[in-house]
Amino acid sequence: MDALPPGPRWPAIVQTVALMRFRHQFHPWLHRRYGDAYTVNLIPGGRPLVLFTRPEVTKEIFAADPEVFHAGKGNAILGPIMGEHSLLLQDGGEHHRARKLLMPAFLGHALRGYRGMVAEVAAAEVDGWREGETFRALERMNSLTLEVILRVVFGVTDEKRLAQLRPAVNHTVEINPAILLGWAYPRLQKLGPWRRTVENQVDLDRLMYAEIRERRGASDLGDRTDVLSRLLAATDPEDPTSGLDDTELRDQLVTLLLAGHETTASALSWALVEVGRSPDLLARTQRAADEGDDAWLEAVLKESMRLHPIIPMVVRTLMKPATVGGWDLPAGATVGPSIIMSHQQESNFADPEVFRPERFLGSDAPALNVWIPFGGGVRRCIGAGFSLMEGVEVLREVFSRYDVSAIGHDVPKVRNITSVPRRGARIRVRRRRSV
Repeated sequence: MDALPPGPRWPAIVQTVALMRFRHQFHPWLHRRYGDAYTVNLIPGGRPLVLFTRPEVTKEIFAADPEVFHAGKGNAILGPIMGEHSLLLQDGGEHHRARKLLMPAFLGHALRGYRGMVAEVAAAEVDGWREGETFRALERMNSLTLEVILRVVFGVTDEKRLAQLRPAVNHTVEINPAILLGWAYPRLQKLGPWRRTVENQVDLDRLMYAEIRERRGASDLGDRTDVLSRLLAATDPEDPTSGLDDTELRDQLVTLLLAGHETTASALSWALVEVGRSPDLLARTQRAADEGDDAWLEAVLKESMRLHPIIPMVVRTLMKPATVGGWDLPAGATVGPSIIMSHQQESNFADPEVFRPERFLGSDAPALNVWIPFGGGVRRCIGAGFSLMEGVEVLREVFSRYDVSAIGHDVPKVRNITSVPRRGARIRVRRRRSV
């Protein structure tokens, strides 16, 4: 412990709660108190987590040997929910194989095929908004992105199956961080909210396995363009028998659900609020929606992710001793950049508290080791392109139809592993008169 960067000496349970529950206050406090590198001790067992804030160290971690810097072990707290075959939890050869099988479903040609389906789902949601209505954008965006996951990723179109899946999926996503702590203490799983979480997971698994089995036997499988159907057909050209089995498919689908549902919904909610604060920014974004200026719409979404980080950090667990940021760290330590600090430092972003989408346009766009909502290196989020495509389509549907104004002030709160607007990102919408 003496070789690690400095950090608080509080009990590990206190540090763990501070990191999970009060991340938006804790990260800046740690940086002010201890500088560019600091250690937090986590339960169980007081495991050290070393966080870094300098972009050159972020680049160093992302470029490090993945056989030594294991991302899967760093994400192990999610294992009971996502499953052992989750791309987020795998390392080494297993991760390489899974990523190779999943990647074609998230490349350019596939993304272009999903675009129309996403736009259709977004239009159906947005067209239902009432003139002059005030509502919490987070609720509507969660509903919208859930439909995208179910219809575009899972490929479910039967309304009866959708009605069964929606509550099970929502209960999986909308859990308190304390539930995650319960996985470290298995006895808790027999009690109250932990027991209900386990029961809901059993229900969701039953529905997902049924969908996978039925899809395998579908006569039109080769013609379907949803993500699940593509994954069912995915094989390694060098090994035609290398496809994903049912358990692997279940784990990857749950991973896509947890990584791509509320994360995108939160980013979109903040984007609507921020654009709704400024008449000039609203006019510029509506013009982009009308003219097909996807670069501006994507910049709006990216700036939302920068100013309001959804995930607090990117982590790797050291399988061998390693030197990181000038510190000689032991095997077993978990290391990573703080997304929160990377996105709010003046040295990385001028006037970091200001919402300014133009940061992401032109040659001065932030480097990949500074803007890091999707991680980086060989472990960069496989769904990054899908998330940005989805966000652009949703923003286009909203701003081509409505004037949006923000209602009141909002701040982040932690829900599950993500951060969302505490007050739900309240907005008012009115039909555009000029359209």
